[in-house]
Amino acid sequence: MLFLFTDLLSRAFDGWIVPFLGFFLLPWTTLAYAVMWASSESVQGFEWFIVAFAFFVDLGAFAGGGRRRRQTA
Repeated sequence: MLFLFTDLLSRAFDGWIVPFLGFFLLPWTTLAYAVMWASSESVQGFEWFIVAFAFFVDLGAFAGGGRRRRQTA
């Protein structure tokens, strides 16, 4: 929804490839970076902690999906 109805991602990233790939590979990290960037036109200090936390949430989703796939097979 954010990608379709706002220009937040285009303001946070210089091209279209990073947000496009981020949407599919690291959606929470991409969203966190864009929101933190929009607050002050840069990401600094504690905002990097929020982006890193979102990255670990994305990694956890990948790990959880792999674990569940192995359990059902």
